Parts: sequence; C-alpha cells; structure tokens
Amino acid sequence: MPKMKTRKAIAKRFRMTASGRIKRAKANRSHLLTGRSAKRMRRLRRGGFLDKSDEKMIRRVLPYS
Repeated sequence: MPKMKTRKAIAKRFRMTASGRIKRAKANRSHLLTGRSAKRMRRLRRGGFLDKSDEKMIRRVLPYS
C-alpha cells in the first residue's frame, strides 16, 4: 500500500502534543493590531487546543503525526 500524503498547509498550522491532543494558534493576530488592548494581545499569544468535533478531520489529513 502506498504512503499517505500529509496536507502540508495543515501540518504548518497544527501540532500534536505528547498526550495526543492537537495544538493550534489563536486567530486575529495578523493585522490591525493597534486597536486591540494589551490584555487581549497577551491572550492571543497563547495557543489553544483544537475542539473535539474537529479532531477527526485534522487527524485524517495528518496521518503520520
């Protein structure tokens, strides 16, 4: 059976943790940042985890992670 291909665009956006959960970055950090408070920017700096409902789709396109 041939190898499965990894979706490279998704591999750049998501990381697997040691416990098997999927890490992601928060949105709204790319431009128009001057109007946002420092508190909000600090919160956006931290990553988040993918919701359980989306994990099945992401695992399918990241077969070797």
